[in-house]
Amino acid sequence: MNKSEMANRLAARTGLSRNAARDVVDGVFAIIGEALADGEEVRLPGFGTFGTRSRPARTGRNPRTGEAVSIPASTSPTFKAGTTLKDTVNGGRGS
Repeated sequence: MNKSEMANRLAARTGLSRNAARDVVDGVFAIIGEALADGEEVRLPGFGTFGTRSRPARTGRNPRTGEAVSIPASTSPTFKAGTTLKDTVNGGRGS
């Protein structure tokens, strides 16, 4: 499913127009991204937790030449699924 299909399902489920549903989906994703960029954790009970993980700078290797390459420090988004989401994915069975 892509973002547009998600907005269409939201519109069908809630009675919102497709444009309004698309704006809601875009808004939720933007808010999550902004919170993560500010170093916050986003907890959605039953669904999961969005967070970040810092990765230190390190030295890697160019696989083609074998030359050492400096890889800068970075921050990566993470997601940990909640129990309700896990149960839904597993067809209602316990994890």
